Amino acid sequence: MEPSQLQWWGEQAFVSLTTFRRDGTPVATAVWIARDGDRLVVITPAGSGKVKRLRRNSAVTMAPCSRRGTVEPDAPTVTAVAQVRDEPAEVERVRAVLKAKYGAEYRIFMTVERVVTLMRPTPRVALWIDAGRPSRGDERGQA
Repeated sequence: MEPSQLQWWGEQAFVSLTTFRRDGTPVATAVWIARDGDRLVVITPAGSGKVKRLRRNSAVTMAPCSRRGTVEPDAPTVTAVAQVRDEPAEVERVRAVLKAKYGAEYRIFMTVERVVTLMRPTPRVALWIDAGRPSRGDERGQA
């Protein structure tokens, strides 16, 4: 992605991140996103379906969306590659980038999540999103 594209995508409040099931079926999820240098970053629970799908097929598509994941019909869409990063230092780095962008909203959400999960921390992984060639399948997610 060009720097101007990275900047634009990184400024979006939410994006619909689409990953692909083994049979190619798309699965979209609204996520927080931020720019970190020459890539976009997301943080997500380690046990989530999107992480399982990304470990099999790194192809993703993104579109700006609402908090609830609604994508406008004329919204721009980009195809990219996501890499799952589970190193603790990388997860903390991405957590800090998102906390800086979202501020109180991030802290409130994480506090509510901890209360809901009875104070047990949710293991998380970082996602690096870059332009590039998917590790498996094609850009539509076909395995």
